[in-house]
Order: sequence, then structure tokens, then C-alpha cells
Amino acid sequence: MKPNVYNFFKFLNQKENKPIPFRAKLIYAPETLTPQDLNVEGDLNLSNTPITSLSKDLTVDGFLDLENTPITSLPKGLTVGSWLDLRNTKITSLPDGLTVGGSLNLSNTPITSLPKGLTVGGFLFLKNTPLSNKTDKEIKAMIGPQGYIKGNIIR
Repeated sequence: MKPNVYNFFKFLNQKENKPIPFRAKLIYAPETLTPQDLNVEGDLNLSNTPITSLSKDLTVDGFLDLENTPITSLPKGLTVGSWLDLRNTKITSLPDGLTVGGSLNLSNTPITSLPKGLTVGGFLFLKNTPLSNKTDKEIKAMIGPQGYIKGNIIR
């Protein structure tokens, strides 16, 4: 059963032809997302929501905030134009080739490795993670020659 908030949006859609907001679809009915929905022009703040997964090939032009969510992994093909905040999540892996235009915050997560081809256009935050004990050289070896971290690695 869908939560009342989603049912409310669905009611407005059926009775007054009002579109169901993207965030409501993503959290409560991801099966209803269209290819057009997966190109977010701007920011996507999902912090402190019950979201557990994202749709494959999601593109967010701005920032993507998933802080304090139960999410454990990200989909293949995810692209974030600005920063990606995964603080205080249960994230255990990142997809190969993940592209983050700004900073990537993995603080207070159980993540133990980084994927090949990871590109980070800003800082990489690793405070209170198993990766915080790794050297910069070890971190860069994980992502390989196809990946890069433009900013500092913050522990």
C-alpha cells in the first residue's frame, strides 16, 4: 500500500491532471518513472527520506543529497553534476565509472573500496570510514588511471 502522500498526489493527477512530483514517484513508486523523469535539471535533495534505491541511468545536473537514508548502493550509469552527499548512510559500494562533478562525501559510511573509473571534480571526504586509513596512493590505485580526484582527500 502506498503512503497517503503518494495517494494524494495520485488523486490530484487523476482528478485535476496535476503531475505527480518526481520526488514522490522516486520514493514511493519508482516503477512509474519515465526516461524523461531520470534527467533531473537542478538539485535532488532526498536526505532523511526512506529511499533505498535509485533508478538506473539517473542524471542529476545539480547536487544529489542522500544523507541519512537507508540506501546501500547506487545504480550503474549515475551521473551527478555537482556534489554527492552520502554521509551517514549504509552505502557499501559505488558503481564503476561513477561521475561526480563536485565533491563526494562518504563520511560515516561502511564503504571499504572505491570503484574503477571514479571521477570526483572536488574533494573526497572519507572521515570515519574504513577508507580513512588508506594513503592517497592506495586510494588513487583503487580508481585506476581512468579515474581522478581533483580536490584533496579529507580524512
